[in-house]
Amino acid sequence: MRDLTAEESIRALHSGEVSATEMVEAAVGRASDDPWNSFLAVDANGARARAAAIDAAPERPPFGGVPIAIKDVLSTRDLTTTAGSRILEGFKPLYTATCVERLERAGAIVIGKTNMDEFAMGSSTENSSYGPSLNPWDSGRVPGGSSGGSATAVAARQAPWSLGSDTGGSIRQPASLCGVVGMKPTYGAVSRYGLIAFASSLDQVGPLSRTVRDSAMLLKHIVGRDPCDSTSLDWWKPIEVPETDTLAGMRIGVVEELMADGVEPGVRKSVEATLLLAEGLGAEVVPISLPNAGFGVATYYLIAPAEASTNLARFDGIRYGPRGEDHETLLEHYERTRGDGFGPEVKRRIMLGTFSLASGYYEAYYQRAQRVRTLILRDFEAAFAKVDLVASPTSPTVAFPFGSRTDDPYQMYLSDICTLPSSLAGLPAISIPCGLSDGLPVGFQLAGKAFSENQLFSAAHALEGAIGFRDAPEVMAA
Repeated sequence: MRDLTAEESIRALHSGEVSATEMVEAAVGRASDDPWNSFLAVDANGARARAAAIDAAPERPPFGGVPIAIKDVLSTRDLTTTAGSRILEGFKPLYTATCVERLERAGAIVIGKTNMDEFAMGSSTENSSYGPSLNPWDSGRVPGGSSGGSATAVAARQAPWSLGSDTGGSIRQPASLCGVVGMKPTYGAVSRYGLIAFASSLDQVGPLSRTVRDSAMLLKHIVGRDPCDSTSLDWWKPIEVPETDTLAGMRIGVVEELMADGVEPGVRKSVEATLLLAEGLGAEVVPISLPNAGFGVATYYLIAPAEASTNLARFDGIRYGPRGEDHETLLEHYERTRGDGFGPEVKRRIMLGTFSLASGYYEAYYQRAQRVRTLILRDFEAAFAKVDLVASPTSPTVAFPFGSRTDDPYQMYLSDICTLPSSLAGLPAISIPCGLSDGLPVGFQLAGKAFSENQLFSAAHALEGAIGFRDAPEVMAA
């Protein structure tokens, strides 16, 4: 059962080859024996109870009892939810996030909550207050972030699929570094109710899996309008599980600015080889320009921290979470609680965001960043007048060693340079593994127009078959 994809697991459950109880027991064992620090909490008893109930039911639900791992930024009733932060240590929500509820109704069984950069702020999981996750391909290297635990759990076969959240690349970048599939849907496709907010105009929930078909199957059950989230959207066309093996008639634009200096030679080689495969499948590959893509990092790191400074104001130690000690006034209480509870990166972004929103700086920084964000969207609109999909590396590098970028925040921020433009534009994008460089996975990214998820899945599935990426971490060889 360890090597079954989600689709294979569902088929085995519905055929009676295995019970939900047996499958969950195996997954819980792997999640509990966690050398990669993928999980922050394992719900062994709850998962076993839900598996037993599914096995006893007269009809098996669509997912049949397949296990799933959930990023610890999504609320789960009575199961610890910390967002990777000490300020929420021991917090158990009173409700479950809408997207998780929808998966549970479809028969998925949550086995635990995965590790992450604190409040989803980071590209390596090194900002987790509970220690970083380790990349199964090389335990001395980062798994990416902020959904590093979710990517690690899938890559290490601890769960067949997982949910992550993507603000500036936090699903796709760790998917790239861990050699799995990661999908960021159109902004508003998935309800954010129950998602602990980082940057509300950017945050979006999406799947990580071993195959494109698995990601499509999962996304199909979580998209759509939610009355609890005013930014969620009606989904006019169901998500389809892709079948095609051709790209005939498709035009793919390669973003010149995202293939320039800064992309490692091995990454560029794998991406270029994938583009040749796309041509072999019938696609027309043409160079395109996103002139303002180079401003993505600066734009994001003004908008996202500004929204974070507002969203994180609620964490004051009064309503939930631990409280700071040794204070005499309310102000001292706030200072001690937030000073002790937040890590360095969260503090850095709160201060940066507060500064950019301050009187006298708002127009010069935050408002200007919003104007550049509009220009980035217009760049995409111009590109999609010429091509169907936009291609680039997912990450400019393979997984980097722990500690190599922690003293240089800007170099860490550049890890997301290829994923940030589509996030700022609110567009869907998918990362698939396309090869190895120095023995480590390389990710290939496709972005599309709003609501083009089916087209992205179809193209990614066709490429996935042509690439034939069957490599796995050495831990899977045993």
